[in-house]
Amino acid sequence: DEVTKEAAVIDPVEPEHILEDLKGKDYKLTKILTTHFHNDHAGGNERLLEEFPELPVYGGDDRVKALTTTVADGERLYIGGLEVDVLHTPCHTRGDVCYLVKTGRQQPRVVFTGDTMFVAGCGRFFEGTADQMYDNLYNKLGSLPNDTMVFCGHEFTYPNLMFASYVDPYNREVARKLEWSEKMKNERLPTVPSTIGEEWETNPFMRVDTKDLQWRSDSSDPVKTMAYIRAEKDTFKVI
Repeated sequence: DEVTKEAAVIDPVEPEHILEDLKGKDYKLTKILTTHFHNDHAGGNERLLEEFPELPVYGGDDRVKALTTTVADGERLYIGGLEVDVLHTPCHTRGDVCYLVKTGRQQPRVVFTGDTMFVAGCGRFFEGTADQMYDNLYNKLGSLPNDTMVFCGHEFTYPNLMFASYVDPYNREVARKLEWSEKMKNERLPTVPSTIGEEWETNPFMRVDTKDLQWRSDSSDPVKTMAYIRAEKDTFKVI
């Protein structure tokens, strides 16, 4: 929060970078927010607590390293004047949560999605079902305003769009964004954030209710189509 100078970190898996960034800054770190327990998201929590032992660690799963506070769907946290709403999005793991940040000003909302939603993709269904991921993408994240900025846990944009172009080959928005992502990759520039509106247009897991995707599963059931293309994605290789 620019007014109160309070700050939080989300999935601080590279704590040394965060500690370096804090040097000489006039803001105070007050919270660690964790999307799920996997080490490539929660693995830096304990190191930060060595430097800031009073920091609360929030997460939706008691397997999160150094967890102090378990959060539930619909719960609201505060970082100074920033509102942070918790969205429980089980599937990748049973305790996955996303964090929706609202400033209260005329700015887009920001959602941190961990491994639930990627740019043009979603996480593997390690501890959940296609029904759950459908609910996560269509009803929870998909209900957010189209200009909501999406910050995901990994930058898999180019391979995800390669898969999207494979399963949704006539989608012009996918073709356009794939070309853009290849350019960004070659120039070593970031492709995150995306927006909810862009994901509706280019994310195959958010198009499973369309005939463009349903023909692959030979089913008009979007959940069955979700399961089918997730299985395809699990074995898809970018050559």
